[in-house]
This record gives sequence, structure tokens and C-alpha cells, in this order.
Amino acid sequence: MPSMTIGLLCEGKVPPDKRVPLTPKKCVEAEAQYPGLRIVVQESPHRCFSDQEYRDLGLEVRADVSDCDILMGVKEVPVKQLIPNKTYLFFSHTVKKQPANRELLRAVLRHHITLVDYELMTNRDGGERIVAFGRWAGIVGAYNGLLTYGRKHNLYTLKPAYQCVDMEDMQEEFFKVKRLPPIKMVVTGSGRVAQGALEVLDRMGLKRVSVYDYLYQDFKEPVYTQLRSSDYNRRRDGRVWDTPDFHRNPEQYESTFGIFLPVTDLLIACAYWHPAAPRLFTEEDTKRADFRINTIADVTCDVDGSVPTTKRSTTIAEPAFDYNCQTGTLAPAYSGASNITVMAVDNLPCELPRNASRDFGRQLIDNVLPHLLGEPGQDEVVERATIARNGQLLPRYHYLADYVADK
Repeated sequence: MPSMTIGLLCEGKVPPDKRVPLTPKKCVEAEAQYPGLRIVVQESPHRCFSDQEYRDLGLEVRADVSDCDILMGVKEVPVKQLIPNKTYLFFSHTVKKQPANRELLRAVLRHHITLVDYELMTNRDGGERIVAFGRWAGIVGAYNGLLTYGRKHNLYTLKPAYQCVDMEDMQEEFFKVKRLPPIKMVVTGSGRVAQGALEVLDRMGLKRVSVYDYLYQDFKEPVYTQLRSSDYNRRRDGRVWDTPDFHRNPEQYESTFGIFLPVTDLLIACAYWHPAAPRLFTEEDTKRADFRINTIADVTCDVDGSVPTTKRSTTIAEPAFDYNCQTGTLAPAYSGASNITVMAVDNLPCELPRNASRDFGRQLIDNVLPHLLGEPGQDEVVERATIARNGQLLPRYHYLADYVADK
């Protein structure tokens, strides 16, 4: 391979993200695997791996990485920190036309930056993502959901995930959850996020039951079930369920989640949601006498999305709020027994940054670097994930033209 230098960016978004694309050991591994590759680390006071940890393994750490061929971060790069004519890899959160990042994409085009978005990197079939933090969002989200439930009902007190050194430290808290009454919990989704949530529930020793038993049986212990899209949606015209069709035409489906509302105490929402897809329930449903859900961990955290009570995202420092079912207004967390308490942290993997970064770095080395280090513009995996180049949106992303147009 030709020689190439990757610069690991200091995360500039506020509050700062502690995660890194490549840990010190993963940097060394990548350089050994690709002899022409050199990795330079931008100085940062915030990373979960210190500058000294990189230096200790012989990596160069400095303030200026503008001479690097590729600049690699995690979250959105602030507009003022963008360097013209460079190639960037980070999660841009622009492809759904997110209002908060409109100026970022405009600046990318204005500065003739090549923007490759991790979220858009998929396998050669163009379907499954090859690099993501989803598993750790699910792990922390499920843990936070049970933390929130325990606090709401004065059952136990768990140490917040961000105060844990790592996953192993967090597991020391799991035994406290055994004080749970015989509640019922739902996990929606079947992807990486949901799998992470299920991993936590299993490690906590909670019992998994079938969807049928969940709906129609009573238990003397806490139980949970996993719902796939077909378990809580149906076609409006009554035709048989078709998963590919649901993903292609979500607007032709309606929610059947109503059957779970009278039997569910804790909802852990992990399913990807398309704006055209039905919501799980409505705000009006929360006023029903048989609406039983009192705690929601909205791991997907789509504001006004699949979970209509998620009126805003929350922070690691203040992870929850209450939703008043009668008035539709928000209140401080745990302020009313009849309220729904919602956990909606939008950067959950940041709470276990060292674990999340190790997993992400493994995926980068195995799944991304083989594509990234070839000839520019020649690899289909990279091309599919490239939003902009030379001041232009690539054809796949022309639909963003109105999003970045000056109004």
C-alpha cells in the first residue's frame, strides 16, 4: 500500500466525547498490519486514553495534525475546526437532515472537504453496517433503564455507568437488581443495540420469556421479552408480514404495540425507527387506564420519534425526566409517582468509553482500514459512505441539496 498518515482528532464537540477511534494498542496493531501506515495523535485533555498512554507505545502526539492525509474522529467536528481540502471520517449526523448539523455539512462543501461517515459504511451487499458503537449504546441503555426503574421505585441504587471504570466494574452493580419485584420488561429491536441490551439483562440473571407467555402469563419473578418488528407492527391492508417490505414501505404499516401497554412496566426501546414508520404508541394512549409502562429507556433517542414521550434528549449528568401523562408536559425526574420516567441519553457509549473504543477500534482495523487504505475513490464501501467531495454532494446524497441550500 502507498504511505498514508492518519491523524486521530481531539474531539471538539461540547461536552467533549471521551471515546477514540483507535486505542493506543490498536494504533500499534494497525501500523504493524499496514507497513505504509503512520498514525499521529492530536493532543487531548479529554480522552479516556491519555496522551501519555499513546506516547508510551511510541506513537507521536502533537497539537497540529493538519499535515495528515486522513483525519479521524468520533463525533461531529465543530465548523471552526474544519481544515479545507482534507478527508475526514466521523459520525456527521447529517443524512437524516438533522437541523443541528446543517451548517456543518454546508461548511464541508464550502471547504471542499471529503466527508466519509462511519454510519454509512456497509458491507459489499450495501446492507449491514461494518463499524458502530451500537452494542455499547444497548449495554449502557439497558443498565440505565434498570438504574432508573430502581431509583423511581426506591428499590436499589446503582452506580451510574459513567462512574464505573469499565464493563467489569459495572457488573459489580448487577447483584443489586435481584431486588426487583416480578415486573415485565420489553426490549424492541434485533440489531446491535438490542443485542447489547439483551447481553446486560442476561448477565443480570433476568429470565427471558416468549412473546406469547409475556402477554398471557403471570410470573413470580422479573421477566423480559424481545420484540422484533413483526411482533408490534402489521400492514394496514391486512396482507401477510414481509420484513423487507416493512423496511421499504414503513408508511403502509401500523403499530400493534397497544397489546403490550397493559402488561409492560419497563420499556427498553432499541429498534431503529424510520420517520415514516408507525410510533409504538401515542401520547393519548398514556392516558388509558390500562397503560402500565412507568419507566422508559429510549436507547434510540429519536426526539418525537418511535417513543412519543421522548420530547428531548438528556445528558449523562442528568439522564432522566418525567412525562406527565395527563398534561403532556415534562417535569424533573422522579417528581411524581403517576408520571412516566424517561431516560433518553443520546451518547450512551460515552459512559463506558474505554470498552466502547476498544470494540470500535477492532471493527476499524478489521472492516474499514482494508477499504480505506486503497486508491482514493476506488473502493465501493468507502464510496457508499462518502457524502461529499470537491465541494459537491455525491449522487447518492443529492437528496440533501435542499437541506444545505441557502434559504
